[in-house]
Amino acid sequence: MQLEFFLKFPSMERESLRDLKKGIDLTFKDFSREYGDSIEGFFGPLLKFLVWFEKFLITTPWPLIIFLLSFLAWLSSRSIKLSIGTAISFFVIGYFGMWKDTMSTMAIISVATLICLLVGTPIGVLMARSERLKNILSPVLDMMQTIPTFVYLIPIIMLLGIGKVPGLLAVCVYAIPPIVRLTNLGIREVDRRVVEAAKALGIKKRIILFKIEIPLALPSIMTGVNQTIMMALAMVVIASMIGVSGLGVPILRSISNQFLALGLMNGLAIVALAIIFDRISQNYARRIQKHKEAKK
Repeated sequence: MQLEFFLKFPSMERESLRDLKKGIDLTFKDFSREYGDSIEGFFGPLLKFLVWFEKFLITTPWPLIIFLLSFLAWLSSRSIKLSIGTAISFFVIGYFGMWKDTMSTMAIISVATLICLLVGTPIGVLMARSERLKNILSPVLDMMQTIPTFVYLIPIIMLLGIGKVPGLLAVCVYAIPPIVRLTNLGIREVDRRVVEAAKALGIKKRIILFKIEIPLALPSIMTGVNQTIMMALAMVVIASMIGVSGLGVPILRSISNQFLALGLMNGLAIVALAIIFDRISQNYARRIQKHKEAKK
């Protein structure tokens, strides 16, 4: 009897386990039926903005888009090489017939990054202010980064169905932890003597935050933005499974039909986007760091 206890792990009875799973499923389904329409209505303006922005990128003349992206690359790095490389990369992407899908991917990545920045930065600041909140949210962020992406697609699809907004939310859930963590880290690394001196001069907390702490923490925050963009791009293919247009759709089609060239070309386009945005954000963070060191 004792030996059997050690050989067979004690577990819940099958019927009890089945009832537990069934209860969780029914509870969430009831919640979805009750509040699904309200939640969908809440995200209505976001859907309109995403559709408008995607249409704007697709319908804007391609030379203007390439010029603006190349100028952004130069502005962030002051590097002609990066600017020319950006222009060539987007020209090649368009030449091989992937321009529309690339613009759709850029639209969802841009909006997702903006949402992560607007939501994640304040949370990171609050975590830096409160050790208790940090201890509560750290396991949540760990779970968001480690849980298989298909698992949290299930409740999102049950609530909102299939479409752009569910895909966008899935991208945001997956991509937001880095910006939260690195904002928290950046604020905590700000020299406390500077903050205390500002407080001694009677400067308000809000001004200290926006004029001292955030500017000094900006290199760390920009690293968080960089990681958020990379993780958002990593979700492109999975997001396409629930109705998000872009470079992920041809990749899924190539997997289903075993089209090597189609999958490889669109995959390389995603890699090109990742490299370009990585270089832009990294160079901008580096410039901020050098500027901060020069001031010292």
